[in-house]
Amino acid sequence: MSATIISVGGATPKFVSFADFFDGETAARHRVEIEIRQVDDGEALMIKPPERADISWPLDKVRRRPDQAADDVLVLSLAGNDQARLYVTDDEARFVLGARCRKLSRRDPARKRGRLLAWAFGAVISVAAIIFVLVPILANQLAELLPPAGEKALGDATFEQIRTALADNELVPLAQCSAPAGQRAIDSVVTRLTRGIDLPYQVSATVLDHSMVNAFALPGGRVVMFRGLIDAAESPDEVAAVMAHEIGHVVNRDPVRGALRSAGSIGVLGLLLGDFAGGTVVLFLINRLIDASYSQEAEASADSFAHQTLADSGIHPSALATMFERLLKKDGDADGIAAHFQAHPKLGDRIAAARAADLVLAANSPPVLDESEWQALQNICR
Repeated sequence: MSATIISVGGATPKFVSFADFFDGETAARHRVEIEIRQVDDGEALMIKPPERADISWPLDKVRRRPDQAADDVLVLSLAGNDQARLYVTDDEARFVLGARCRKLSRRDPARKRGRLLAWAFGAVISVAAIIFVLVPILANQLAELLPPAGEKALGDATFEQIRTALADNELVPLAQCSAPAGQRAIDSVVTRLTRGIDLPYQVSATVLDHSMVNAFALPGGRVVMFRGLIDAAESPDEVAAVMAHEIGHVVNRDPVRGALRSAGSIGVLGLLLGDFAGGTVVLFLINRLIDASYSQEAEASADSFAHQTLADSGIHPSALATMFERLLKKDGDADGIAAHFQAHPKLGDRIAAARAADLVLAANSPPVLDESEWQALQNICR
């Protein structure tokens, strides 16, 4: 039935039509008669379900709701009640209701905003507790339960991923330096530094052919150095000092803890942020900040281990300070916000600590490698 407009004398024309009504309580659809009627408080849209009492919606409280299924349907509801819906398909009825209901497009004010804010704040606190408290606890516990063979397999897999990520051609992994004399030299450094240390696996050192001035430890006892670090070192003692620091991470099992912690943090944040535009960048920055907050204590502990191990091995801990001083002169130290994104304590503090540890060792201690061994190590990638 089309909309009917009846004029009685000089009165405002009466509007009558039909529509489909859902009461919000059941899934049943009701075919109802609708009309605009004058009531005590003004005009109202009267909905007349069969065998039920009429329902009155004041015209100034009738709201349009978006309908994604069709453009030729006017979906109406009452302000403050999104459950009950009225579906009007008649063209004349839609035109009349659009003209008479002057607040159709008004947005309803948010209800219970305080409660919503409280829930949102609670959600943020819960996520922070998971990432900063629960994930580290679980990572530490899992690190203790992970068998040495499984930890070594994790380290080997990560090592190959790093070689692929840093390669110019993803089909050809980054070259592993393996000149025999150079490998023997670096193995002798590892042997000297790990003498007397009880580990469930053997510490091994690998040099990758890359100009980056960096070194890191992987799960399973693998220490990785880049060619750039050996090129930047001015003595074998400096290489040994960096190696001692990374062995400290191995002894403390920091690599496996970090891998498990990062996996858990990225998993939680990925579920929350998804991969929307910019989401990956946000995820990376947040995870970087998380790693920095976790790593400060671990790095300081690895430095302390290196100082003691170097001294016990007859190597000056100040070699670590010398290397840091050149890095500080070249790149500077980070302050303010940038400091929060550093995975290590400030270089100035690390230099002072290494200098202080050097006081307990005799000044004439021999270098860790002789001249020929040092040259062999410098040429390990050639």
